[in-house]
Amino acid sequence: MSAQAAPTNDAPQATADLTDGMHLVIDALKLNDINTIYAVPGIPITDLLRFAQAEGMRVISFRHEQHAGQAAAIAGFLTQKPGVCLTVSAPGFLNGLTALSNATTNCFPMILISGSSEREIVDLQQGDYEEMDQLAIAKPLCKAAFRVLHAEDVGVGVARAIRAACSGRPGGVYLDLPAKMLGQAMDAAKAAKTLIKVIDPAPRQIPSLEAVRRGLDLLKSAKKPLIILGKGAAYAQADADIRAFVEKTGAPYLPMSMAKGLLPDTHPQCSAAARSTCLKEADVVLLIGARLNWLLSHGKGKTWGERGAQQFIHIDIAPTEMDSNVAIQAPIVGDIGSCVSMMLHEMGANWPAAPAAWTTAIKAKREENIAKMAPRLQNNNVPMDFHGALGALRTIIKEKPDTILVNEGANTLDFARSIIDIYEPRKRLDVGTWGVMGIGMGFAAGAAVETGKPVLAVVGDSAFGFSGMEIETLCRYNLPVCVVVFNNNGIYRGTDVNPTGGADVAPTVFVKNARYDLMMQAFGGVGITATSPDELGRAVREALASGKPTLINAVIDEKAGTESGRIGNLNPQSVVKKKA
Repeated sequence: MSAQAAPTNDAPQATADLTDGMHLVIDALKLNDINTIYAVPGIPITDLLRFAQAEGMRVISFRHEQHAGQAAAIAGFLTQKPGVCLTVSAPGFLNGLTALSNATTNCFPMILISGSSEREIVDLQQGDYEEMDQLAIAKPLCKAAFRVLHAEDVGVGVARAIRAACSGRPGGVYLDLPAKMLGQAMDAAKAAKTLIKVIDPAPRQIPSLEAVRRGLDLLKSAKKPLIILGKGAAYAQADADIRAFVEKTGAPYLPMSMAKGLLPDTHPQCSAAARSTCLKEADVVLLIGARLNWLLSHGKGKTWGERGAQQFIHIDIAPTEMDSNVAIQAPIVGDIGSCVSMMLHEMGANWPAAPAAWTTAIKAKREENIAKMAPRLQNNNVPMDFHGALGALRTIIKEKPDTILVNEGANTLDFARSIIDIYEPRKRLDVGTWGVMGIGMGFAAGAAVETGKPVLAVVGDSAFGFSGMEIETLCRYNLPVCVVVFNNNGIYRGTDVNPTGGADVAPTVFVKNARYDLMMQAFGGVGITATSPDELGRAVREALASGKPTLINAVIDEKAGTESGRIGNLNPQSVVKKKA
């Protein structure tokens, strides 16, 4: 994009084609097929957003930078291209850091771009408007951080950010753009030559044949093999090869929450319903795009068998991930697509079936647990409990498997993870590695924008509070999102009381019988209250069919929740009964 130079009073009215830093940022992003920006406008980036929209980019403007950032992060996960979040300086930048660091922790490619004060003012601490050394603050929280001081370097800055976000283990990148640079003018023809089209930003990393064969030999020797699929496997988009590999092994597999749907959760080898038995008894465990972090009890402890009795095969693009908690007997370092493809090839045509005694035992345990759960999912209690409400939503996802499920909360998250089956890859998006609350409306908006698919966001009333104002964003852009708020009057449950008998309610208790549905109506969306699983099912079906932004206030029994969902063990237990 170029602009005509304004004529001066003392010069002939000849013109030259000029551009500036703002337009170069837009041109650099578009050159690299990044056509959507998630943002909150303000000084000094408001005009940049206006120009971006004028140049044909889609600009989705949020009410808070954290949620714009979460939308950009999930866009990166779904597309394998870095999602871009654009914020103002200082406070806006800080608001975006939660999403940036969450993207880095979860290996989502994302670029946070923020306007900033000039270096000469920041370094002398002269008290500029929203003055802050943003680059220094961002560095420890992301994969890489860059600053562009001259318009002629915009192309390099954007290119480096894209490559850093996508290559190797993906993650978040910060790009600092001082206000002065955004207004710098330069010759448009010369500027065009400074832009860079990034070639192969995430090159394949081929594993060694020796490592692949070592892993296959160990897997073949197993009497009780187990495969664990992580969200890295979902991100890889090597869906057909992963399915073929899992089916060829015949081994039970466990999907981590965002890997659900790589194979349908109803697949005969899916053993999520027998998770405890699988982890406790498996003798060889193959990890594909999953870490042995807290979500898997670090590969040790009571969740697992005797320390040292289990052997691990680990596929990961980062060699430093190996041996991070327990010994990895067969590390396979490379990108997941290449690793799985090579393993499939090396298995040959006569791979032995997984031991029948093991697969039969796991199948029996799985079916036993499913049978125990089934009656609880079919109740029509008023007020609802988590099982009855989620049982109704489980049926809807089965009917509409292309619906993207966004899920957060404590009990709402933990019960939904085990109750709602997912049938297609990348159709379940949730709090991920950190377990951070507040991803709901950002993820829902980003998923709707990037895929065009209907989105069902199932969130607890506590989790909804972090991002609830973004329902206005859903309405403003008319996004096909149905939000179900599980309303049990509090954090975990609504029954706690103030032990002093004072007027203040307990810290975990909210306003009783809040009408979240009226919030959605206030912004022009559809708001409904549901008090039974049958009502909930009807309302969700109508919402998904309409494609209109909808919020369903699902009234849950305030006694139904448990402390911290299923991770209450992480709460420290006080030994002090009374203050001395």
